[in-house]
Amino acid sequence: MNSLEDRLTRFSTPDLKPPVLPDADVAYTLHDTPIGTLLLAIAHGRVVASSFGDEETMTGRLARAISPRVLRQPRALDVVRKELDEYLAGDRQEFTVPVDLALATPFQQLVLSDLRTHTSYGHTKTYGQLAGEIERPKAARAVGTALGANPVCVLLPCHRVIGASGALTGYAGGLEAKRYLLNLEKKRILSP
Repeated sequence: MNSLEDRLTRFSTPDLKPPVLPDADVAYTLHDTPIGTLLLAIAHGRVVASSFGDEETMTGRLARAISPRVLRQPRALDVVRKELDEYLAGDRQEFTVPVDLALATPFQQLVLSDLRTHTSYGHTKTYGQLAGEIERPKAARAVGTALGANPVCVLLPCHRVIGASGALTGYAGGLEAKRYLLNLEKKRILSP
């Protein structure tokens, strides 16, 4: 043993164990996907974010809306990442992880809460059609704004809602990401 090792062994305490940190009130991770990096966050067992927003902005929103204890804890999001990866590989059509719209405004909650029932895998709907289904037939533009600020992208499929002309319009991850998701779904329903 050299002198440095001798000195370090004097400080060793074999019964000392590393600390066990408590789970965060909000656990998050950054997850790279074919459509871009998503910030995924979970609170109380429910997904509160699947966002293309930058890390600092999103963790700040999470801290203000849910709890100041926001920690990067990737393992807490293993199930969410697994389901998202399966979906993006074309192996999953529905998500089973529960979602919480804590970051959404009351109108966004109205638009997003039943979005999965108003849209179906591989099919699109217009902003106007969705506005009519939520009993706000004149609110197509407001519906578009609410979907554009969806805090739980992909899991709540706002990418399935398009313009009245059939054009792809606004998506937080960019139009290429929206096109990718729509093509992925169409391809899966066309091939058994």
